[in-house]
Amino acid sequence: MVKMTSLDEGKIKQSLSKYQNADITKKHVMKVLNLYKGLKYNVEPFVFNDGSRKELFNLQGTIPVSFKGTYYNIPICIWLMDTHPNNAPMCYVKPTADMDIKVSMFVDHNGKIYLPYLHDWLPHSSDLLSLIQIMIVTFGDQPPVYAKPRKGIQKSSTPYPVQPFMPVPGSGTHIPGSSFPPYPQNSQYPGGSNIYSPYMSTTSSGFPYQGSYGSYGGSASNYPSQGCTGSFPYPPSTQPSPTVPATAGASGTITEEHIRASLLSAVEDKLRRRLKEQFSQLVAELETLRRTQQELTSGFTHLTDLFERLKKEKAELEKNITILQDKEAELEKEIAKLSDNQSIDVDEAVTTIAPLYKQMLNAFAEEAATEDAIYYLGEALRCGIIDLDAFLKQVRQLSRRQFMLRALMQRCRQKAGLAG
Repeated sequence: MVKMTSLDEGKIKQSLSKYQNADITKKHVMKVLNLYKGLKYNVEPFVFNDGSRKELFNLQGTIPVSFKGTYYNIPICIWLMDTHPNNAPMCYVKPTADMDIKVSMFVDHNGKIYLPYLHDWLPHSSDLLSLIQIMIVTFGDQPPVYAKPRKGIQKSSTPYPVQPFMPVPGSGTHIPGSSFPPYPQNSQYPGGSNIYSPYMSTTSSGFPYQGSYGSYGGSASNYPSQGCTGSFPYPPSTQPSPTVPATAGASGTITEEHIRASLLSAVEDKLRRRLKEQFSQLVAELETLRRTQQELTSGFTHLTDLFERLKKEKAELEKNITILQDKEAELEKEIAKLSDNQSIDVDEAVTTIAPLYKQMLNAFAEEAATEDAIYYLGEALRCGIIDLDAFLKQVRQLSRRQFMLRALMQRCRQKAGLAG
């Protein structure tokens, strides 16, 4: 695999300078360009539905698609939003002047591509390389373009998209032989037509493809043009139809039985294709409905959990409101007492539930008063109110009393089982 040069990386990085996640976007682009050489990058203005314009980075060119065992170049254009990879890219099929778009559940008449991968785009896991690989698989089942009928040939066209794709060097894809006939060689189908081959030519829309248009030898059917639906208008076969006698085929005479068999075969193939398209569409719709059901079920479970949690929180809040209302009533009652200037007896304000606690409370109050008395004796000595002998005598007595009170409090705490 040929690696991108540092110069190309620098140009790509410069082109993505206005993007929010330039490094991640460059990494995605480099992976695609290193693998698919038919794609080129460019920065061009993109016009949105509301008429606004914005310079966006895009990848244009062709991707290889395998259709019925043969590879073809499918022209596409991928526009990257400036918020990539947070938003899915916008993808289009860009047919040349000699192609028509085959409208399906994956491509509309404007060429815009619709894929489940784009609808379910995940910023942290989806990337451009996986997107292109899914396009290759999807278009291999339902090609998005087919060649227009050439003038001068009676309604002759091929359901094949374009000229077969030549394998990328180093990709590991091997296609034997140097020619890729669009139809198997069969003398059963009269006449012939040339198949168009886009190889790096520029279309009227300005999108590059490989090569130039030219004729490619091979026989084709003269039946009316059919869209690119993933099957031949008439299945080629060298064996006579089961409904046609072998002797009639050998004589070369076309009888009504031949025409009837051909018409039946054509109608059968057309009905089969229509049923296949309708079945594929219904399967895709069913898958979408299934995903929607899963999302709704998950959302219902989540909402149920939220509802239960809200109910619990509501009950807890109502309980707290009741407690607060009781406390508020008590506070209002106490405020009313204070507003009446009622005198408060200190001895009655603080009460104990046991004599032991009362003894400990009295000892504590007396010890605190003793501490204050010693402090004020020191202040009196400092100011010269009392002499040193009187100070020492009083302090000695007070200290002895303080020691006894502290010992009493310690003994009471031990009896009451309180921490020391």
